[in-house]
Amino acid sequence: MKMQEIIDIVRGFDGSLAVTPHEGSAFPELAWGDAFFFYAPDGIMPERTQPYGTIITKDYPDDERSALGSAGRFRVNIHIGRDRATELALVDGDPARTDALFPHPLYGDAGWVSVVNPAGMTADAVIGLLRQAHDDARVRWTRRAGRR
Repeated sequence: MKMQEIIDIVRGFDGSLAVTPHEGSAFPELAWGDAFFFYAPDGIMPERTQPYGTIITKDYPDDERSALGSAGRFRVNIHIGRDRATELALVDGDPARTDALFPHPLYGDAGWVSVVNPAGMTADAVIGLLRQAHDDARVRWTRRAGRR
């Protein structure tokens, strides 16, 4: 899968907001070229909510084990929760391996999973997990909105 394909699919989820910072935007330079997925039915990026998924295109400080420094490499990160992550058959080993579902190199214990360059083995799982993460974010948003 290509990064843009994933972004386009997520943008098709009801109430989804895919933020894609680019050069010259108001976002920090480190985020340029990456994507951040939120449930935001009003189309406004939430200020106090973490994204439910991201795509990163480069190594971040203290997060270099996926070897994203080579051209064409990207990593999809999805918050699926600790319970769901425990249920999945996640791969152990080298987090730089492509097309394999791993615990996130830094946030795996918090229920995040990741895939470098999803393809035939993981493409359907990635889209399914992003859809579930989106639905979970919608439930949280609805619950918070009901408390107002």
